[in-house]
Amino acid sequence: MTTADSPDRAEGWTAAVRQRLGLGRLLPLGGTADGAWIAERAAAEVLRDAATGSGTVLETLRITLADADGAPAPVVPGPPSALPPGPLRIEAEFSATARRPLPATAEALRSALLTAAGERLGLVVAEVDLRVTELLDEEPARGERSPAEVREALPDGVAATTAAAVPGVVSLTRVLGSAVRSGAGHVQVELATAGDHRALDVARAVREAVTAAVPGSPTVTVLVTAVVGRDRLRPLHEGGGRGFLSAGP
Repeated sequence: MTTADSPDRAEGWTAAVRQRLGLGRLLPLGGTADGAWIAERAAAEVLRDAATGSGTVLETLRITLADADGAPAPVVPGPPSALPPGPLRIEAEFSATARRPLPATAEALRSALLTAAGERLGLVVAEVDLRVTELLDEEPARGERSPAEVREALPDGVAATTAAAVPGVVSLTRVLGSAVRSGAGHVQVELATAGDHRALDVARAVREAVTAAVPGSPTVTVLVTAVVGRDRLRPLHEGGGRGFLSAGP
């Protein structure tokens, strides 16, 4: 039996808090009309993966609004504490060898980050600020990163079932609470997308499908909490209960 004060309950609560804090900022995907956001942690995983071919070691990575004061309001309510839609700035520190000019290395890294942000995610990036922190003796080897674990939720209800069936949706997730939150003519869906689908395109398709399927045609917000490579999926616990999936590009 599990009581409110049991170690199992306390451990679960602690893990949930760590999951929420680990998401980082909630970044706008696309523009004001797209009604989509992505966790900074999920975006950073994709960007770090893209940087591995640039001959650099990407260290600190931060994504913020390029102009916080000039960001417009979204057309649909965003998740709590989410950044408003607007162009973003990527700030990163990296190390590299001196075998080629550092400006060329930095430009290759900048190009890789911009391409991944736009083509794999759908982030609108206005600026990429890079800083070299160390010169390496040898070219960096591609290392394996431990993928983040994301709390998976089984579909329950029309909105959830509809969203889960959209191509590119790996799973509904429940990092910030329920996978689907409904009320006052609005629905918020939290999910993980497949690494071989552009996150913004998946979010748009989910919004369209859920709006059409739910009575009353509510407005819909989508929050992407993870971008998951198909080879990184961890199956649910036996018995069909909720479990965890390993998120990484």
